[in-house]
Amino acid sequence: MRFINVIAGLALAAAPLSGALAKDEALAKAVASPHRTSTLVERDKARKPQEELEFFGIRPNMTVVEIAPGGGYWTEILAPYLHDKGTLYIAIAPRAASERAATQYDNWKKKIDENAIYGKVKISELGGGSYNIAPEGSADMVVTFRNVHNWMGQGTADQVFASFFKALKSGGVLGVEEHRASNDKPQDPKAQNGYVREDYTIALAEKAGFKYVGKSEILANPKDTKDWARGVWTLPPTLALGDQDREKYIAIGEADNFVLKFVKP
Repeated sequence: MRFINVIAGLALAAAPLSGALAKDEALAKAVASPHRTSTLVERDKARKPQEELEFFGIRPNMTVVEIAPGGGYWTEILAPYLHDKGTLYIAIAPRAASERAATQYDNWKKKIDENAIYGKVKISELGGGSYNIAPEGSADMVVTFRNVHNWMGQGTADQVFASFFKALKSGGVLGVEEHRASNDKPQDPKAQNGYVREDYTIALAEKAGFKYVGKSEILANPKDTKDWARGVWTLPPTLALGDQDREKYIAIGEADNFVLKFVKP
């Protein structure tokens, strides 16, 4: 595992970083769980869930907030991992925010009510003007995967990062994964192509009060030139151009992504 620790003297961060070197067998069991959706499991090679969550320093007794779970890729891993000793919140738009939000809420509520693996998952709110992702100062970790560009497009990135800071305990960790923009081009404040510069993301987190701990290069992809006709969605898994040059984009693979770790002082 390759990572860069940029705050060597920060005691709060040292334990998670060193602990990430030892394989978490409980996490490996959750990743290998037979309940996971087969199409999501197929993405493990590109997404490296074990390595990424270990880099963040996750433990099975933590209170964790997953932001915008989408199709449930990470939830399918986090729910069983945290089921016995920890707590998992999934932060989604309030049901009243829109028709789409209502459908998403109902789908998650049904899954939680009908499946023992998800039985202890708690639904919280992020979106539609609400930022109540967890009780203040209650979370050990907040994780977000490829969402920063959405908040930039909506003009809510500052409020979202502030909600992370508010929910976390002192010493709590924020883990951020996002499509990496080129450093030699200005950042589009709306991130319309889906790519975000690392330094821009670090600045957003630091503005909210976080300290930057370090980064992992486990999701780096040098084949991603970041100049695609449909932005990042040209690449897998979306393949926005359909059959046009499909094999070319499949060969390139998923986007070049950065993985950043922050801590709340």
